[in-house]
Amino acid sequence: MKEFGNVKDQDERSHRNEGSPAVAPDTRGWNFFEADQALQDILAIYLDAELLTHLRPHLSRLGWKVANELDEAAHLADRHPPILHQRDRFGRDQQWIEYHPAYRELEAAAYGEFAIHALSHRAGIFGWPEPYPVVAKHAFTYLFKQAEFGLGCPINVTDSGAHALGKFGDDDLKARFLPGMLTSDLDELTQSGQYMTEKEGGSDVGKITTEARLIDGEWRIFGEKWFCSNADAEVTLLLARPEGAPDGTKRLGLFIMPFHLEDGSQNAYRIVRLKDKMGTRSMASGEVILDGALAYPVGDLDRGIHQMLEMVNWSRLSNGVKSTALMRRAVHDATAVLRGRVVFGSALIEKPLARRQMLKIQLPAEQALSFSFFTADVLDKSEGYGGGAARQDAAAVLRMATPVLKFRATRDGRAVTGDALEMRGGIGYIEEFVNPRLVRDAHLGSIWEGAGNVVAIDALARAVRKHSCHEPFRASLRARLDDAGTLPASYVARLRDLVDKATAFVEEVGANTENEANYRQAASTLYHTATAVLLAWEGALTFAARGDARRALWSRLVVDHRLVPRDPFDAADTGWEDAVAERLLNDDPVSMDKVAGLLAG
Repeated sequence: MKEFGNVKDQDERSHRNEGSPAVAPDTRGWNFFEADQALQDILAIYLDAELLTHLRPHLSRLGWKVANELDEAAHLADRHPPILHQRDRFGRDQQWIEYHPAYRELEAAAYGEFAIHALSHRAGIFGWPEPYPVVAKHAFTYLFKQAEFGLGCPINVTDSGAHALGKFGDDDLKARFLPGMLTSDLDELTQSGQYMTEKEGGSDVGKITTEARLIDGEWRIFGEKWFCSNADAEVTLLLARPEGAPDGTKRLGLFIMPFHLEDGSQNAYRIVRLKDKMGTRSMASGEVILDGALAYPVGDLDRGIHQMLEMVNWSRLSNGVKSTALMRRAVHDATAVLRGRVVFGSALIEKPLARRQMLKIQLPAEQALSFSFFTADVLDKSEGYGGGAARQDAAAVLRMATPVLKFRATRDGRAVTGDALEMRGGIGYIEEFVNPRLVRDAHLGSIWEGAGNVVAIDALARAVRKHSCHEPFRASLRARLDDAGTLPASYVARLRDLVDKATAFVEEVGANTENEANYRQAASTLYHTATAVLLAWEGALTFAARGDARRALWSRLVVDHRLVPRDPFDAADTGWEDAVAERLLNDDPVSMDKVAGLLAG
């Protein structure tokens, strides 16, 4: 028997898609950008044509890599998680984390070749003369996360940390830390971490006990952080309570803390252990004890929670995009099975139940794609990208959209990845295929940056009741319907009515705390209504651009399956959905006339 020289040789050989007449193929050999017409259409809507033309070859290059060599690297990194070492070989207390070479390969692609963490912060990447809009950045995020979810956290917190530091830090801090945080030179790179969670204060941030003490003119941090992803990051942004500050969130301070001091020694904190996690196993998450660690305040010390929330909001959008990416990867895999498997003498795609299952898998992915890039575009507008005088309205829409996206898309990711595993069948339960990793990773999305209840409360109790963000949100949706002139007038009127009903519903539910038990329902209803509008609008614009109105059909499926009550004892006529499936599950463009008939059906 031939023995292979190393683990990577064995893993690559077993993971290679050599094809089998008895087992459905996977997506090896695909290009996830070229295979994703919906992404291309949405980018054409939100990005300037010159910019998209410039980015297209880079997106296509990443699309190939994530379906092939980066997917292999992610598979290996998941199987060989990081190892914490407490001492060096000479017995000195010098902590370091050992990573598999495959994880380093993923870092080289994300931070080096594609500089995803820096795309929205500095000019010159891929030869473009200014920073990219968030929409463009998250096109790369969305593609990269289809191969590797774990590294998404370090990329995101480096990106969002640079945003917070650039917005609130003084000139000295920015000069000291930002160049390293935004470089694509791996030898000079300063990855960032974000420490919030403690045993006493997870979602309840006001219970944070970590204390900042001013000692001999320097701020020193004491306490324990309980869930620290990217545990050995060279800099970390964290919340701590300045000595003497009262309980609660109002007087928490935001600090930036280096892992190594200027003399090269480790700062006064240590990683106690790494978490043995269900998913995102490639990335090191640890428990950290701070014993007088040197740190520097970022902005006003009594505004730390507001400054950290700038990071959290960027992270929540990133979480939504990452869950969308997991869903798209699951859709790609299910599509490979649907088109490549033969059962009982005919192709699986010819089976009515399989086609219906595929629509149910793909629908949440299309919803999340639309809502993610809508939210990214609103973030761009709120930051003033591209000019315009409506930044305040955009900020209000963003305040509503971000928690709603985080709440719903991350939850849908769990169901979609599980259903795609089922589409593959028993072999999908085997770790050699991507499906188990997708399922495991998907469960983290709805926990990161606030679990479902916390995010629903944020949307209804704060964005709605406190800031009335639902009204600008409603206006934004209605404006898109006004811009969708090629859609049937009757369907536009139906969507406009749903927008008004959803807005009234979230206003009613958010009006007082007695309705808290309905917050999740209200957030979901607003999400489904918004995606029905966005999908229809995108269908109209895509038809105008290249003669294909199919995307509007996803809108009608949202209405029927998410917003209209159905009798569980009524065997519905499936003829309409069969006609829709025939058009959505192939690549042929469909005219607006044909789509209009189905929208009215």
